Amino acid sequence: MQVKEVMTTRPQYLSADATIQEVAQTMRDLNTGFEPLVTNDKVVGVVTDRDIAIRGFTDGKAPGDKANTIATEKVLYTYEDEDIEAVCQNMHDQQVQRLLVLNNQDNKDLVGIVTLGDIADKCKDEKMAQKIVNAARHYH
Repeated sequence: MQVKEVMTTRPQYLSADATIQEVAQTMRDLNTGFEPLVTNDKVVGVVTDRDIAIRGFTDGKAPGDKANTIATEKVLYTYEDEDIEAVCQNMHDQQVQRLLVLNNQDNKDLVGIVTLGDIADKCKDEKMAQKIVNAARHYH
């Protein structure tokens, strides 16, 4: 199975100039915990709900401060034709539960987001289920 078969397509993203409050409101409205930040159609960072709590509030940021001041700049991604088993291993190795999905190595256009939940929803065998459990294990 490939990423494009399980990913969320047409992902929401915000401008890198968005405020922390705008990111938080978008997360609330869309029931997400993760928002990519984009400049000139390229992802320059991501903000998670954890980033808001840890880097935002703990560091004394105000809701009107730019979200890129708390964003994770190391953007982790995969490609839409990548095998799901490799993606699970990548998530395990990186200790993350979601990756941006880019169309290919040449364009690197954002086409989706894949989460452990997306993969679990399509899981049909015990071997794959164990890979999902292993990738999520560090959260327990």
